[in-house]
Amino acid sequence: MLWAVLRVAVVTGSMLTVYATAPIGDQPTRGVAVRLSLALLLLGLVLGWQLRSVIRSDNPTLRGVETVATSVPLFVLMFAAAYVAIDQTTSDSFTEPVNRIDGVYFAVTVLATVGFGDIAPTSELTRVMVTVQMIVDLILVGLIAKVLVGAVRMRRQALRHPPRL
Repeated sequence: MLWAVLRVAVVTGSMLTVYATAPIGDQPTRGVAVRLSLALLLLGLVLGWQLRSVIRSDNPTLRGVETVATSVPLFVLMFAAAYVAIDQTTSDSFTEPVNRIDGVYFAVTVLATVGFGDIAPTSELTRVMVTVQMIVDLILVGLIAKVLVGAVRMRRQALRHPPRL
């Protein structure tokens, strides 16, 4: 368990460091959409790799929790970076300026479906991006609930009843 906590801390810390230091902005608007699409593809690949590791793990529940604990921050930071980049490219995209902390805050409020209303999309592009995030949120939650829990259950069963040779 200690290794799992350490891995989550290192991976999440690394993601936060990259988010805090990476150059965001100074790119055309369509570049943001392309980067976000590539990041979502990367997230899908990471989730596939992690799902495979859950299926092979001796402790699938812990590995499943680790998968969620690293995938959700990655997802939030991807959208946060896109929101910051769009705001730097087109300043009237949101009801107020969005810096890196605001980007994370807004991405989390959309993920949590809280919607405080202090930051809201005002352009068509940002409304589309927020809509995409909401749809992917639903898919991500469904994926975690169905596929990941199913993989944990399948691996637990395999560990309880190993195949006879």
